Amino acid sequence: MQGHATQIAHRLGQSAEAVCRHYLSKGTREGRYWLVGDAHNAPGRSLYVRLVDMEKGPAGKWTDAATGEHGDLLDLIALNQRHHQLRDTLDEARHFLSLPQPFQDDVPNAHAKTKAPAGSPQAARRLFAASKPIIGTMAEGYLRNRAITSLCDSESLRFHPHCFYRPSDDDEPGTPAAWPAMIAAVTDLEGQITGVHRTYLSSPAPRATAPVKAPVAIPCRAMGNLLGHGVRFGTADDVMVAGEGIETVRSLKEIMPAMTMIAATSSAHLAAILFPPTLRRLYVARDNDPAGHAAVAILKERADASGIELIPLVPECADYNDDLREIDAKRLRAALRVQLAPQDARRFLMPSR
Repeated sequence: MQGHATQIAHRLGQSAEAVCRHYLSKGTREGRYWLVGDAHNAPGRSLYVRLVDMEKGPAGKWTDAATGEHGDLLDLIALNQRHHQLRDTLDEARHFLSLPQPFQDDVPNAHAKTKAPAGSPQAARRLFAASKPIIGTMAEGYLRNRAITSLCDSESLRFHPHCFYRPSDDDEPGTPAAWPAMIAAVTDLEGQITGVHRTYLSSPAPRATAPVKAPVAIPCRAMGNLLGHGVRFGTADDVMVAGEGIETVRSLKEIMPAMTMIAATSSAHLAAILFPPTLRRLYVARDNDPAGHAAVAILKERADASGIELIPLVPECADYNDDLREIDAKRLRAALRVQLAPQDARRFLMPSR
């Protein structure tokens, strides 16, 4: 099966632009790359597919800069079509390439026990289950180093001491294939784990007490079914905060611990979050960059269509974690107070201490 997969992935790479035009029709060609929002064909430019053989690698290789996901065109088709079995992806690829289907004898027993497909929701659930609670771990130290000290509603965060890392073309030779990592569960509206987000960590020096992100090309990666979902803190209610990064959302939790929040893990996924049926007002903690502005604009259209009031929360610095670290809590609380609806300011803002 693996030999067949390698051959078909190579054939797909030879027709990389045709594959992109078929499965990623909302993208566009720019030079030697195809640019699109994500593997599910969302508009945007986060995901890029190499269309020709280059010094960096063969045609067909792709990377989603927003999530860190990458692979060949078989992986892309699997994500695009939401396949859970390699067999289904190979069948789809053969159909696209007009190749004959294999004889049944060539196909492994469909009931044979196999490991979870790499990058699948099943693999994500296994990784989260294999991780330990965050309290007392390097991951807690990483958050504390970013001024995040309250871990209320933190059940979705865990720590893995030896998490696999696949070095990219931009990593230094000899980059380790495993690092400590903060593992965050990405869940759907029913609370089912559909993916995980990994923040790879490192201590910058021996005996260092302040862990930081690992010195790798892509220190944050996600896998599984991410579109529409996120890392949740608290139970869905009528009012909620949505943000891009885990650190951004946890920074606001320091000031509003009772507020339900969700981290979408990227600006592209922030624009696509699904709304809980109870939601009536959504605060969007945007990053101070063009991607954050674009995500708010898309969410505003969707919220208006659903009868949900949307209110952007704009930080003074690049994001709310920078605000938490660089300005005092009293000033941050005051800045939030004038942006929140009056009833929510009374309901959620912690009093000054």
